[in-house]
Amino acid sequence: MKISHLVVKTIAAVCLLLASVSAFSSAAPSLVLSEKDITALQGAGGGLLGQSLAQNKRVADMALGEGIIVPWPEDAGGGYTHEQHKRNYKAMYAAGLQYQLSGDKAYSDYVVEMLIAYAEMYPKLGLHPEKKEQTPGKLFWQSLNEAVWLVYTVQAYDFIAETLSEGQNQSILNDLLYPVADYLSIGQPQTFDKIHNHGTWAVAAVGMVGYATNREDYVAQALTGLNRSGESGFYQQLDKLFSPDGYYTEGPYYQRYALLPFVWFAKAIDTNEPDENIFGYRDGILLKAIRTTIELSYNGLFIPINDAIKDKGIKTEELVQALAIAYDITSDRSLSDVARQQERVSLSAGGVALSNIIARDQVIPYPYQSKVYSDGADGDQGGLALMRSGDNETGSLVVAKNTSQGMGHGHFDRLGWQFYDNGQEVVTDYGAARYLNVEAKYGGHYLRENDTWAKQTVAHNAVVVDQASQFGADLMLANARPAEQVAFESSKVADISIGRLNTAYQGVMLTRVLALVKPELANPFVIDVVTIESDKVHQYDLPFHFSGQIIDHNLTHYKAFDTWKVMGESSGYQHMLLRSEGKSAVSNNRLTWLLDDRFYSYTFGHSVQAEVSGKTLFFQLGANDPDHNLRREQGLLRRLKSTNAVFYSVVEPHGEYNGTHEYVRDSSSKVKNLEFQASKLNSKLIVDMGEFGKYILIMTTKSSGSGPYQATVVRDINE
Repeated sequence: MKISHLVVKTIAAVCLLLASVSAFSSAAPSLVLSEKDITALQGAGGGLLGQSLAQNKRVADMALGEGIIVPWPEDAGGGYTHEQHKRNYKAMYAAGLQYQLSGDKAYSDYVVEMLIAYAEMYPKLGLHPEKKEQTPGKLFWQSLNEAVWLVYTVQAYDFIAETLSEGQNQSILNDLLYPVADYLSIGQPQTFDKIHNHGTWAVAAVGMVGYATNREDYVAQALTGLNRSGESGFYQQLDKLFSPDGYYTEGPYYQRYALLPFVWFAKAIDTNEPDENIFGYRDGILLKAIRTTIELSYNGLFIPINDAIKDKGIKTEELVQALAIAYDITSDRSLSDVARQQERVSLSAGGVALSNIIARDQVIPYPYQSKVYSDGADGDQGGLALMRSGDNETGSLVVAKNTSQGMGHGHFDRLGWQFYDNGQEVVTDYGAARYLNVEAKYGGHYLRENDTWAKQTVAHNAVVVDQASQFGADLMLANARPAEQVAFESSKVADISIGRLNTAYQGVMLTRVLALVKPELANPFVIDVVTIESDKVHQYDLPFHFSGQIIDHNLTHYKAFDTWKVMGESSGYQHMLLRSEGKSAVSNNRLTWLLDDRFYSYTFGHSVQAEVSGKTLFFQLGANDPDHNLRREQGLLRRLKSTNAVFYSVVEPHGEYNGTHEYVRDSSSKVKNLEFQASKLNSKLIVDMGEFGKYILIMTTKSSGSGPYQATVVRDINE
């Protein structure tokens, strides 16, 4: 089937004619999977493919055993009816594919019965009783879920369409597929034409119905927007939601979620209109997005910035499907390394090929690298810098977040950072305050603490000025003012990122230099220098969130409190309990903690225009949390009151704790001294690691008051 979206037929009579045409497909499917995929699957087996085929058959057989269960919609996310309708679209897909593979009409009959049951119910539905205010659905509480349902369901229809009678087909089209597609498009233009992951799912669903049923009007709407102007629709989604590096503006968690409708709809376009060369569009932006999704992970889990649930990783269904599509196009054998870790493959020609590579032991490692992923459609909205040493399972990774806001799912944490090492998240990000699909936790919604804590600046490793979040936690203001990725350098000695933000607080410029230093004889360590410039005195708080058990510290005038006090009234501070505090010396303050079997030390100091003593406050989450929604995490907060100021520090992994064999080695920090030197046009942080040498971070400033714009790390050759 060849449908050109460039020729749009809008005459009502033509649309009615199209709606009445029998939409029987050939025996081979015509959307994401094609005859090539079915042939490859029928001639293959064993390995991961055999396991994946067996799993699909188990899902289909279990569905046939349970019969047709189509409950009247009642529950929000996580409730019985919500979850049953999710099970139904997955069961229809599995059974439809099983019919394609086996020809057994028991599977196609199940799909037909399920579709007829929905066709009988859908015209009777009003808005869902638990509807979301802005984007209500009918089958589901929000139309996003309805679009996901349709993306799967139309493929199930496509698998079995040849078995339908004329009457069955017309009922399914006119009472189900077309009404759902209409509701998601003309029924909700505010979502369908939105440049957002909800819009992506909607256009994919409607466009795939168009291809499956010869509805050119649906295809045109999906590709170029409801008014066919090209100002919205799938091409605009591709143009606006990804940076030139394939970074999705909402961050890795939502990049993963949005990836499936992007690659599945693109595959449907490629199947039906190969001359469009959709996977070559915008310099291969979708293939870049797939690779970027892989690379924004550590030890199998996605980097949890913005509204991220922290247990999502590379085994997710979205990336399994995308990986096979990418391999089918590129034949890049390193993708098999990711498939091996996923422990299953897509049921497609690409999945067959990946399974064969793994079975033949021909896997080559995926090439994770230090890199900046630019943000924004034109790559001018800052960037996410990843600095790596070693492999992606146990090596070191520093994440510097110098990005845009990330729309409504973004957090107010520009110039924040994270550190991973030894397979663990060491310097942490909270992610989202949400228990997905756990009905007892606000129906699986984002919790109110997502706004009051998780999104606030103090919940991250970013500077807080005057105990207020960046941009006053104003989303519209934050969306308009991205951070700046000033510089990035990767070398044998160190990877370095410089980020800047001068619009988060009036009259305050923030610059952060992060370096992952790679000594030859010691573990990689992190240098962090935050420069703050202002004409007025402010309170500067620098939170440091870490995971592990505190071993010791060297703070003076230290006191612990019998009664823990709440640290503030708003901006996240209302959730922080002050456990203890001490005075911070100008330099060489140290905290050591243990995580898993490795020790970590945080050595830190500060520099100010006048001699100002600092404080270090230890806190734990849990205040003003009556429903116990927050995790009981910990951190410390460094506090200064000054005009200009510099926070500097080193985070250093060292030693080993072995509980099994009862030994401990190198539990003390190797950092002997930190010395910060500053002049008008440059500054230095000298890290003395004793027998392992001195490493000097040299930062250059263009002129007074502009912050560092260039940095390098050298080993002192004069020691």
